[in-house]
This record gives sequence, structure tokens and C-alpha cells, in this order.
Amino acid sequence: YFMNLSILKNGVDTHFHVFNSGVACQGARYVPQYNAHLNEWTKKSQQVGIARGVWVQPSFLGTDNQLMVEALRANPDRLRGIAVISPDVSLETLQAFHDAGVRGIRLNLAGTPHDVSDWTHQKCLWQALNSLGWHLEIHTDQGKLPNVLQQLPVDIALVIDHMGKPLDVTPNDPTILSLKQRASVSPLYVKLSGAYRLGQVDSTKLAKLLLLELGPEALIWGSDWPCTNHESFADFDALIEQAHAWIPEDIFEKVLSMNPLKLYWGLG
Repeated sequence: YFMNLSILKNGVDTHFHVFNSGVACQGARYVPQYNAHLNEWTKKSQQVGIARGVWVQPSFLGTDNQLMVEALRANPDRLRGIAVISPDVSLETLQAFHDAGVRGIRLNLAGTPHDVSDWTHQKCLWQALNSLGWHLEIHTDQGKLPNVLQQLPVDIALVIDHMGKPLDVTPNDPTILSLKQRASVSPLYVKLSGAYRLGQVDSTKLAKLLLLELGPEALIWGSDWPCTNHESFADFDALIEQAHAWIPEDIFEKVLSMNPLKLYWGLG
């Protein structure tokens, strides 16, 4: 099967996490019991043609982005980052993050009431994100995305984690409809990642529906390594094989290389 697949040379993994065993912020719902180190991700991902990556700050580390920022500074060509911040973060901090290679902030709302009222009125923050060319990355529980999108400013660029997690694979599903509507007014990307976070939803059918409804320009791919709480799936050969099942060959390079290079590195 692998013999027929085009060999990826300049792929980008837009979603991986790095952390140390036992380290989490106060009150975190999850504390990792193992290490997920950058050199391990690098070694495994390079074997399948991944040349660059986007380090996503795990929510259980809270707003302490230091580990990530240091790594970004040391690997400016190879890495970009997505930070977790508080709504009242200073503009100086954002600029320092930007200089290091951060290109967005993440709201991980999974397992929460999905109340974003602390964020909705942060005009200075949204203006800062726009002027830096950053985006907002969102992770929700299944079916909760439409309500969250309604609360956010319409002009902010968005990246949606784990395929948006709709309840159903139909064009009329509220999540699919809200993604389509949002994409018509501002930049929007959906990450093809985290099939094991979709409940009963068929990831291959969903990937094909997202392509149909949003077009190839809107899709990027992420490994979600080391697949926290689903570690048995953290196999790069299998993850790339799955990506080939999701993405037609003629746009494979676009989704895994060209789109993310444009979004995170400003290339192309």
C-alpha cells in the first residue's frame, strides 16, 4: 500500500504537544504520567516526511509557555507555536511571543461549559491578534462549536481543531453549516486530526465532507502527537496512512505542506 503513496518531503504537522511527566498547572484536569519530548516528535515525524511542526501549548500547562517559547527561538525555520494566554495578556508579551515564533492562541474548551464571555469583549486583544497576523485556535466538545462561533468577533482568523467535532456527517449538521458560514466572512482553517476524538463520527467521511463544503484551501493536517488519553494511536506511519485515506492525492501536498507553510510561515 505504501509503495503507491507519494513521498512527502516538506510536510508540516500543525498539531503536536510537548510536555514533561508530572508537570501541570494548579487545578489541571489532566497530569501527564510520561514525557513527550521534542526530539522524540522530531525523530518520528521526520521518518514520514514531516519537515516542520506547530507546537500547540497543552492546556494542562496553563499560561506558562516558557518551554515552548525557548524551543521556538532555537528552531525558527522548523517550528511555530500556538500559545495559551489569559484574556488580559499584555501587548508586550504578545510581541515577544511573536518574535519567538508564536502565530496564534488556543482556547481549549473541551470539558468546560464553553462560556467565552471573558474573551468576547477583549477588543485590544483581538486588534493585537489581527495586527500580528495571528489566529485563534478553538477546540470544543462535539456539537458545541456553532454556539462558540456566535460569541466571537467575526473578523478574527480561525483554526478549528480536530475536524470541528460535528454530531453528524451531513451538510446540514449545525457545525458544518456554521463552519461554512464563518469561512464566507473571514479566514478559516480546519485541522484534519484526532479521529479518536470524534465519538461515533466516521473521520474519513467527515474529511471528505469538509473538503466538499470548505474546499482544499481550508484544510491542514495534524498528528495530535502524543495523542493524550489516546496514546495507542501515536504511530506516525499509521497517522500518515490515515491522512492519505482522508485527502485525495492531487491535493495531498497542498493540505500537508502548502497551506500550513502559508498560514504559519507566510510562505507561498
